[in-house]
Amino acid sequence: MTTSSALTTRQMWTRSRGIVLAVVLLLIGAAAIAVVRSQTRHGDLDPRSADPRGSRAVAELLADRGVTTRVVTTLDAARSATGPDTTLLVAVPDLLSHRQQSRLATATTSSGGRTVLVAPSRWSVGRLAPGVSASPAITDATLDPDCSLPEARRAGSAETGGIRYTTTVRDAESCYPSERRATLLRVPATSGAGDTVVLGAPDILLNNRLDKQGNASLALQLLGSRPHLVWYLPSLADSSATGTDGRKSLLDLLPSGWLWGTLQLFVAALVTAFWRGRRFGPLVAERLLVAIRASETTEGRARLYRRADARDRASAALRATTRTRLAPLAGIPAAQAHTAEALLPALSARLPDHGEQALHSLLFGVPPRDDAALIALTDRLDALEREVRRS
Repeated sequence: MTTSSALTTRQMWTRSRGIVLAVVLLLIGAAAIAVVRSQTRHGDLDPRSADPRGSRAVAELLADRGVTTRVVTTLDAARSATGPDTTLLVAVPDLLSHRQQSRLATATTSSGGRTVLVAPSRWSVGRLAPGVSASPAITDATLDPDCSLPEARRAGSAETGGIRYTTTVRDAESCYPSERRATLLRVPATSGAGDTVVLGAPDILLNNRLDKQGNASLALQLLGSRPHLVWYLPSLADSSATGTDGRKSLLDLLPSGWLWGTLQLFVAALVTAFWRGRRFGPLVAERLLVAIRASETTEGRARLYRRADARDRASAALRATTRTRLAPLAGIPAAQAHTAEALLPALSARLPDHGEQALHSLLFGVPPRDDAALIALTDRLDALEREVRRS
């Protein structure tokens, strides 16, 4: 049965305030994490940033050697900048959509210049460097060149680490291997004098790692082979990520981590609901430390019913108790006390003035609509029981 009246605004707030508080705390925590992350990871791989994870140091060293560095944030600018005298560095290839990756690969294949891909995963490496595949395993070790690439041999050990790669391209040079897979690949272009360099980790470009091992030497040689360096920092604001009109849906603008976080919260909510919604085993009776009067228990339960506006449950409990007491008085087994077909004829026989329809409405009817009707029902049930006992 359903409750007899709708919940008030105060009752709805009382029941939902815990959930609202949890959501507010979650949003505050997410905002705090976003602020902290934005401060600690600001300017990642940005040649204009002097932060520990920026790349301003390598850009200034390249400038001392006569190499100009230009930062671009759109795909169209990166494609138009390709040429035989240019090195194009793609800082975060995985931020590019598949459509952007295909367009960029078309522009760089026949440019005659060098393309440097920083830590591309399976998502992007196959399109930007055809014939190269990435291993999901990641290593952070400092590695030796173990190849014939002049830049690697002169630099010596370096912190390439990161993602490991294999290739099926002929004449490709695999350097800094880890478990027989390269963490630096140089793949020659199929036509022209250009090539593509795949780096397994960005460490050799970072300000706080440039002075370690042979990182600086390797970075300067890979990026300084041409007089011009174009540093491509993919941006979510780039309209080339979608169709020609540049419109994006809300889900396209959300980072993938938020989607995974939402899924985890949903699973956690399901687990919590399952935990709170079931009982593990039967109820165990426990002896009370003090004696409690039956009237106090009845009053306490009545207050709970009233606070929840549960007139349906209260009336059902009153009717069930009355039927249980009337059954033996009418000569009906206790097991049939709540069966209208057995109880009502027996009561009608003892009370000829009461019809079965009236008794059915009283003992098995609908819940009362308000508190006054509930009190009236209680009085009628008491009166019926007294009348049966007198008869």
